[in-house]
Amino acid sequence: MPNTPKRTRHFASDNYAGICPEAWKALEEANTGHCPAYGEDEWTRKASDLIREIFETECEVFFAFSGTAANSLSLASTCQSYHSIICHETAHIETHECGAPEFFSNGTKLQLVSGPNGKMTAAAIEHVITRRTDIHYPKPKAISLTQSTEFGAAYTPEELKAIWAVARKHNVKIQMDGARFANAVAALKVAPKEITWQAGVDVLCFGGTKNGLHVGEAIVFFNKQMATEFDFRCKQAGQLCSKMRFMSAPWVGVLQNGVWLKHASHANAMAKLLESKLRDLPGLRLEVKTETNMVFVEMPKPVIEAMYAKGWKFYTTFGDCGCRLVCSWDTTPQDIEAFVADLTAL
Repeated sequence: MPNTPKRTRHFASDNYAGICPEAWKALEEANTGHCPAYGEDEWTRKASDLIREIFETECEVFFAFSGTAANSLSLASTCQSYHSIICHETAHIETHECGAPEFFSNGTKLQLVSGPNGKMTAAAIEHVITRRTDIHYPKPKAISLTQSTEFGAAYTPEELKAIWAVARKHNVKIQMDGARFANAVAALKVAPKEITWQAGVDVLCFGGTKNGLHVGEAIVFFNKQMATEFDFRCKQAGQLCSKMRFMSAPWVGVLQNGVWLKHASHANAMAKLLESKLRDLPGLRLEVKTETNMVFVEMPKPVIEAMYAKGWKFYTTFGDCGCRLVCSWDTTPQDIEAFVADLTAL
């Protein structure tokens, strides 16, 4: 068999993309002289203040190395071990975090809800909360919403407020997994506050890695009472970075001048372009409407295998033929043309 072509551009994940220039520049600028350790530096202060400006409110900000850590620690702050967390059955905390949310919360149970395109409805959430109230049942105490969802859908402000009404009624906290939060803001064309604290979100895991950073997620507590002693939780979990400026400085680079939204908007636009190119190809079927930076398409299995043989990397996500194609901050129209040209030839 001929060797598989080597490619430097792919559609498997926005994690594949490198560091965006603005983050890289800030990282270089931070790499001068000595700075206080453990987050006592000016870069970390500035990044935190920029987050407060973007969300237009006072909030407590912490930084963690990964989305798994950010989700797990923030959820642990919402619950006791005998409580439960309601999430979608496709949520990353259920399918891709190796039990970390349960581990860091000392056993809090995840309760799963189904729903189209990775979304939960207020009615479905209330059903889980109210179906049992006896002492043998892990009491629901938190709702985890993925924004945008694992299928690239974005919760609207109205959908979030409906869920918030249920949460208030039953004294349940709302945590948001925002690994692709920037893509949701760009798609909805709303102010960040409209889909966070103004819609009842208590704590947001604000993703940076999938939007041009090298490492690091911001944990943003709009409910400041929940952040009490959270710094100790981070330290215990190995998430207190000693040279914190190298985690926070890239945030300064992307938060200034709206860069984070520019990159997210570009990724979304490239996904729309890819969707339009795939729509009319024979033998393919688009699975869901593209809202953010992910395209879901069904391809014949031989075509998938042939594309892999041509060196393309992407994931199959449902069955043998369902594929997820992810666009990144640096995806170009030329990348899409090359991918579609190979598909067309097949």
